[in-house]
Amino acid sequence: MHFNSTGNWGMATAGSGDVLSGMLSSLLAQGLSPIDAARTGVFLHGLAADLAIRTIHPKSLIASNIIEYISSAWNIVAQK
Repeated sequence: MHFNSTGNWGMATAGSGDVLSGMLSSLLAQGLSPIDAARTGVFLHGLAADLAIRTIHPKSLIASNIIEYISSAWNIVAQK
């Protein structure tokens, strides 16, 4: 069992799951194991949404906002 600490209620919007699915597919294609792709993808997906709501209210969050912050989420993870 794994617990993810990232994400927010603004992610409950059309297309958010599609963004996650694309992220997971990408991570698998890059050679991550299914479990590592799932853990990494879910964390980054949530982190990107958390970064997005710093400037966008969760009620206004849409899937493309999450996409805009994926690179920023990777940068934060890379610094750790």
